[in-house]
Amino acid sequence: MIGRAPIFSTLSERQLKGLAKSTKVISYPPKTNIVKQGEPGIAFYVILSGAAEVRQGARILASLAPGQFFGEMTLLDEHPRSADVVATVPTECAVLSRWEFWGFAKSEPEVLQGILQEMAQRLRTANRSLSE
Repeated sequence: MIGRAPIFSTLSERQLKGLAKSTKVISYPPKTNIVKQGEPGIAFYVILSGAAEVRQGARILASLAPGQFFGEMTLLDEHPRSADVVATVPTECAVLSRWEFWGFAKSEPEVLQGILQEMAQRLRTANRSLSE
């Protein structure tokens, strides 16, 4: 199921199975914070089922559906979370810790390509929003 995330689309079936072994599946009821702004980030999340919103205070920054992900910046640095992510319906996420990710990336560096491409796309979108 983690292979549904676009950032892992370049990985082979063997690589996806290896990555899946490093993840945990966690369920969240509606209106539950999956992550909280300001808290230390230690994991990356892929929504397997359900839906969530990325929020800063009362402002909704994004709506997330199955196959989408969040927390990718945590894989690259140790800064606190920049927003809340709240389950809007019963939601299941595959959760990958920073240390598990880097252990996998050392043996399968192709995983970095998808993450870097997605982060570049998100930065472009943010830049367009700021210039409007």
